[in-house]
Amino acid sequence: MKKILYIFFLTLLTCVSLPVRAAEKEGGVNVSELIFEHLGDSYEWHIAKGCVIPLPCILIEKGGVTTFMSNQIEHGQECKGYHIAAEGQYAGKIVNAQGERPFDISITKNVLELFIVCAILLSVFLGLAHWYKKHGYKKAPGGFVGAMEVVVGFVENDVIKSSIGHGYQKFLNYLLTVFFFILTCNLLGLIPIFPGGANLTGNIAVPLTLAVSAFIAINFFAPKGYYKSIFWPDVPLFLKAFPLMPTIEFVGVFTKPFSLTIRLFANILAGHVVILSLSSLVFITAQAGAGINSSMTVVGVAFSIFMNCLELLVAFIQAYVFTMLTATFIGIAHSE
Repeated sequence: MKKILYIFFLTLLTCVSLPVRAAEKEGGVNVSELIFEHLGDSYEWHIAKGCVIPLPCILIEKGGVTTFMSNQIEHGQECKGYHIAAEGQYAGKIVNAQGERPFDISITKNVLELFIVCAILLSVFLGLAHWYKKHGYKKAPGGFVGAMEVVVGFVENDVIKSSIGHGYQKFLNYLLTVFFFILTCNLLGLIPIFPGGANLTGNIAVPLTLAVSAFIAINFFAPKGYYKSIFWPDVPLFLKAFPLMPTIEFVGVFTKPFSLTIRLFANILAGHVVILSLSSLVFITAQAGAGINSSMTVVGVAFSIFMNCLELLVAFIQAYVFTMLTATFIGIAHSE
């Protein structure tokens, strides 16, 4: 069975690589550019060919604040002395006439997606709060409200409470927010059309911000005994005199949030790259003949559907793992 699978994937790889090289020679689709354009941030939201949502650009320099819409600087155009750099260290970013970067607080695609995620979360949980305020415990929740109660109860009891233990209530709201924020970002990222499609948790800035929040929750709210276990751990004296253990413990303070960042970022980014690569088979093989194109289209669509189903599972798993590990690290810091 293993030999059959090996031969199948080797044949599949050969069938893919040949039309890719042919397409590149004939000036076909640049898959790398297509993939990284989707994964990266932008000053506009591209929905389909000829359908683009322009976003507001907000730039701050010594002369004051400058605002305009992104469609005014597309295709190399210049607006109010600003344009998008085509090359160099600021490629794809707005620069002034001297090629310098202003303080850029523009509403990019990822920023707009953040606002959309926040609006969804506020709508959902304010709606749930209104339902419970209206019905209280007189009526058993059903439908969406009942499903949300099950999910919240699972995260609270089986993830947060079991990981932190006594005093978990202090971190309950924060960790629930983290879980549903990551889950919503992951699910919206799997939707190919507006308001989905932005690669939020696959953008290093978002997991890094979540990890910094976890770092603050772990270290800034820990009891005094936590710092003693770092700088003066319960180990033989010679290990304290030669500061091996304190150094290891101190480095561990920073490796915990770092691991949270890389785990979330790498898993989501890899899933998006694989799905986009499989979807690109349709366009890569367009110039390789009808037979190869039709067969690889079937393969690409089938594997894309499979990967999307897998990424749907990964969206829940990554939200669960990030929340569980954060709660575990908080629990370790608060353990007596």
